[in-house]
Amino acid sequence: MVVRRLRFVVSYDGTPFGGWQIQAGKKGTVQGHLEAALAKLHRGRRVMVHGSGRTDAGVHALAQVAHADVEFSGAAMASAREWLKPLNAHLPPEIRVQSASFASVNFHARFDARGKIYRYRIWNAAVMNPFELHRAWHVWNPLDLAALRSVLRCFVGKHDFAAFAANRGRGGAPATTVRTIRRATLTRRGALITLEFEGDGFLYKMVRLMTGAAVRVAEGKTDLAWIQRLLAHPRAAKNNHQAPADGLYLRRVLY
Repeated sequence: MVVRRLRFVVSYDGTPFGGWQIQAGKKGTVQGHLEAALAKLHRGRRVMVHGSGRTDAGVHALAQVAHADVEFSGAAMASAREWLKPLNAHLPPEIRVQSASFASVNFHARFDARGKIYRYRIWNAAVMNPFELHRAWHVWNPLDLAALRSVLRCFVGKHDFAAFAANRGRGGAPATTVRTIRRATLTRRGALITLEFEGDGFLYKMVRLMTGAAVRVAEGKTDLAWIQRLLAHPRAAKNNHQAPADGLYLRRVLY
């Protein structure tokens, strides 16, 4: 019997799932479905799947990275690509393994990650496109794109983002709330506004809280100085304006 570390890239529509991580009392999760699929290929034995990080209920992924230690005998499944078809056959249609490769036993999807890119999509029009339902946040108020870009520029750099992080509860507090945002960009095509954030790491619900705060400024409900105060004095106040999960995508994991 041969044991190899399988590294794979997973795309999923997060709408029907309770997030990435298996948790007691949660409805089906992406990790849970992947482990169930692998169990069917290992005679019912559990094979643990390790992801690059957790995504919340309703959040999507274009390229989540995960790994698992798989077993096979002889030539069957000896090529990493041979795992794609049977894995996808046992997964719900909202989850697809896009690619796979064998990695070193020292590779770890989470601990080897050096950064991530998240995308947030906003549908900014009076009427929501029904084909964007669960794919974008419907913001009907006109948005000042210059103000939105000014907020994004504030986020770039090394900051303490404690004011833009939610409490994880039993998951525990992070060792530090300092993160570096390398890039924060905005593009618009018609009613669709797309924000992208690249950073060395992200706190719990950080992208959604940054997006919610940025939209509040762009709507004219507060000013840029509010964002600057939250970054300068991260423990003096909390931002509670959180964008919904629907518009958030994990676009890429950086190694």
